[in-house]
Amino acid sequence: MVFTTLTIEKRQGVAIIRLNRPDVLNALNAQMSIELGEAAANVRDDEEVRAIILTGSGNAFCSGGDIKGMLSQVSKAGVVQRRDHLKVAYRWLAGFINLEKPVIAAVNGYAYGAGLSLALVSDIMIAAESASFALSFSKVGLTPDFAGAYLLPRIIGLNRAKLFTLTADTFDAKTAHEMGMVTQVVPDAELEGAAWKMARRLAQGPTKALGMTKIMLNKSFDTALADFLELEAAYHAISGATEDFREGVQAFTEKRKPEFKGR
Repeated sequence: MVFTTLTIEKRQGVAIIRLNRPDVLNALNAQMSIELGEAAANVRDDEEVRAIILTGSGNAFCSGGDIKGMLSQVSKAGVVQRRDHLKVAYRWLAGFINLEKPVIAAVNGYAYGAGLSLALVSDIMIAAESASFALSFSKVGLTPDFAGAYLLPRIIGLNRAKLFTLTADTFDAKTAHEMGMVTQVVPDAELEGAAWKMARRLAQGPTKALGMTKIMLNKSFDTALADFLELEAAYHAISGATEDFREGVQAFTEKRKPEFKGR
């Protein structure tokens, strides 16, 4: 597929997915939604890709839905059509959440509405000092979409999520870091370098084990203990049969750094 609203660059085991509509602050429209689905499948199926960076071009990560484009078209549709439109988009959203590879969001500038939801699908979020965040749906009379109201309370707690969701207030990178949503805040000029450093570190790890660990952590919030232990036992056995496990044990006995291959 030829991408028109985003770019994908792959090098040294890392795929950088960059939203690329800088003239509208990378606002999410129907075409970008389709291309994000293709991008999620692309990095999932590429065995050479072992970590992913999500970021935006220009002065924003993603300013939310394209009010003049996608949302204006959706507002003309009936309730069922609006629901079905979102359910199609949720396929790629779940694709990133369930991707068995680490995803790092490098948030530059605005991450508003669906843009914040997109950042929340990451496993590790690094923000530039100038970044700002908001679940701004109530400002236009909408309820949140793209799982924002599901993901945010799991990260910052229910009451704080209610505050920011109901008021649609913006908050800065420092506040996001204090709440635990952002793991690192860096000067704007250092954002891509910090994200790259983290991505390369994870890309050099035992990819299969990291992917399964990610799924276990995601499921820990809504899985009964007995079911979780079944999953844990299965994943532990599977990871113990990988080449990377054998390499890890060998490196430990030889007192050297392991050279994981992601297999």
